[in-house]
Amino acid sequence: MVHDNVEVGDDLRLDPQLPTQLARETLLLEYHAYRKRQARGLVGLLPKEAVRPLYRRAIRAGHGEKQSTDPLATLVDYCETLLPLPPFERWCQDREASPSAYLRELDDSAAAPTAEAPTTLEARMFDVGGTPWIAHLRSFREDDAWRGYIAFEEQATKRVHRTAVIFRESDPSDLRDRFLDFEPVALSAFLRSALP
Repeated sequence: MVHDNVEVGDDLRLDPQLPTQLARETLLLEYHAYRKRQARGLVGLLPKEAVRPLYRRAIRAGHGEKQSTDPLATLVDYCETLLPLPPFERWCQDREASPSAYLRELDDSAAAPTAEAPTTLEARMFDVGGTPWIAHLRSFREDDAWRGYIAFEEQATKRVHRTAVIFRESDPSDLRDRFLDFEPVALSAFLRSALP
């Protein structure tokens, strides 16, 4: 495949209308991570004397069967069911309408994404030599900084290639802004550097 002849198509932001199954799968993963962060936040607010009774309630409700070896996971799983969290479609609408609030919540969370489990902050479609690609900004918090890399997915084959960690910012909003500032030609150059 020739990548020197770059044809630039329209950039699209990751949103529920992005016409790929991957976008929906990515959003679902982010939604489940959001729900877990909220539940962990509730557990963190509990006074010590409330933890054991709530854990026993979780076990009685059947939440300990699949996670019996991890009491905290059982408690988080149960707390997730107690919170009045928005359904997936509503969360997608809120995320699209207020991306800054979503990023602030992510930054303020004690359970921020890690290098082992990064999050997708943004995605853009672009075209290289007639081949459509999606560039995903994958990020995580490490040492009080947000770091990130670009994961490129070829639409036809679903093959993924990624850069090394190339971003470092103080918060996820700055990381996202830097990624969105890249021209499609710059994305194409990063893609060429990530190809074997």
